Amino acid sequence: MLQVDYLPRIATPVLTQSPSSQGSGYQLPEYPFVSPPELRDGKKGRYPVVVVGGGLAGLAAACDLTVRGVEVILLDDDNTIGVRGLASRGITYAQKSLEIFERLGIYERVKAKGVEWSHGKTLADRDVVYSFDLAASRVSKQPPFINIQQFYIEWFLVDRIVELGRCDLRWNNKVIGVEQLKDCIRLQIETPAGNYQIEADWVLDASGVYSPIREAFKLPTHPARGQDRWCISDIRFKLDAPLERWTWIEAPFNENRAVWQLPMGDGVWRLDYQMDANADPDAVSTETVVRSRLRQQLGEDREFELVWVGPYAYRTQMLDKMRHGRVFFLGDAAHVMSPFGGRGGNSGIQDAENLAWKLALVLRGDAPVTLLDTYHAERHPAAVHNIKTTSRTTRFLSPESPAERVLRNAIISLAREHAFARPLVNTGRMSTAFTYANSPLTSHGGGAVQNVPLRLSSGKLGCLLDLFQGENCFLGLWFSAGGLTEKDVRIITAIQRAEPLLRVVIYSPVGSGTEEFADQGGKLLTALAVEGDCFCLIRPDLHLAARLTKPTLATICHAM
Repeated sequence: MLQVDYLPRIATPVLTQSPSSQGSGYQLPEYPFVSPPELRDGKKGRYPVVVVGGGLAGLAAACDLTVRGVEVILLDDDNTIGVRGLASRGITYAQKSLEIFERLGIYERVKAKGVEWSHGKTLADRDVVYSFDLAASRVSKQPPFINIQQFYIEWFLVDRIVELGRCDLRWNNKVIGVEQLKDCIRLQIETPAGNYQIEADWVLDASGVYSPIREAFKLPTHPARGQDRWCISDIRFKLDAPLERWTWIEAPFNENRAVWQLPMGDGVWRLDYQMDANADPDAVSTETVVRSRLRQQLGEDREFELVWVGPYAYRTQMLDKMRHGRVFFLGDAAHVMSPFGGRGGNSGIQDAENLAWKLALVLRGDAPVTLLDTYHAERHPAAVHNIKTTSRTTRFLSPESPAERVLRNAIISLAREHAFARPLVNTGRMSTAFTYANSPLTSHGGGAVQNVPLRLSSGKLGCLLDLFQGENCFLGLWFSAGGLTEKDVRIITAIQRAEPLLRVVIYSPVGSGTEEFADQGGKLLTALAVEGDCFCLIRPDLHLAARLTKPTLATICHAM
């Protein structure tokens, strides 16, 4: 654990042990309460950004802002990560989120602790009725997925935030009141040492499904709770099977109901058992019941250790607006969806990135405050898409009418014999980055550009992210099929003067000697769908803002 004697504003974590799962729960760090300056010195606190909530989305937002040079206060009402060691929670992190972790500086730790995978199988009884391999479409440095317990991601983010030194992590600081003023937000905060208040130019609410800020503003979320119930179990055992996602639609060892099986860190497997809709969730989510299921699945001789067991019910909710004045809502505070395909946690991480680069530009005076309106314009449609996608999976696994059940069973029957029916089997469409095709920031494109490996001009192996220099900088890739002309050089020179936030990088396959990277195998050209001469404008979050086939100074400046 990093020692932070040189960062007096940040509390050094007190570790009980190294992060690992033991016995019937997870042993996690506890962070000490440190009296804030508002209580210690009677200081009146006014800050540019306050993040409320030290979960996945809140820590990702705080880390992203600090990487971009923004001073942040983070308030959390507890003194640890996770949920008091009760569960691993989200475990599947998609390529886009892994690319964000690369930029934030925690990817190597995630890779070392987690389990990489790309293959999945769906079974009905013991027949494979659908399978996929997501590695086929991958050109990124990062794999399609890494499975790792959510508390590890949060742990690594806390370590990185402490290392960066621009964020005041305030544990055991609970928000109990909020007031929207003309030029700021005023927060009332409860601590073990007494109450205090602070003011913030902007507040990022990532305090979860029961957000006190959202409730204080009485913002409707349109909640819906499904009838589906699940028993979630984290189990350590050795399994002679590939590291893949296996899903049974009808598992003989779970009374012909669905089961999920996924590997994760520390040799632990996640097994999710679908329950009878009329069963008592607490009664059927006990160690005794899980042990019986495991014996049916694994056999009587297989040794295993129950790490954690508990019930879970799927629900959805969605804010109409993800921005309320000077407050932005992220992750579960803004939207809740079923966890199929790993869409919940990944969506919150991508909320954080989308807002962080925009807010950093506004705070630096490099963009108008209206840029912040595009956070809702881009992330709300993404949340709507994810909720619709996961809801379809819920109805496939738990049909809501006799007609839906007949259709589901027909698809399964056909998929056993016919390839055309297999893609119709819906046990969770895996999380992918949302395409901002209708965004006000998009001229041509909107899709996420993969973090393609490249050979840099220094000779070292790198990736697309290495071409960005300076935070909040846009990247312009100038592709010249036949080499640069004098006109091209004049345009590029003029662009660099006109657009200080844009860095132009030249690439020509003919090799003019000015290239800053080598596109090995043409992977970057393929990822950007480049043919001939072309200019691609890439945003700080690796989304394509424009693809210009006949770039001019005017069209590039317009795209910016």
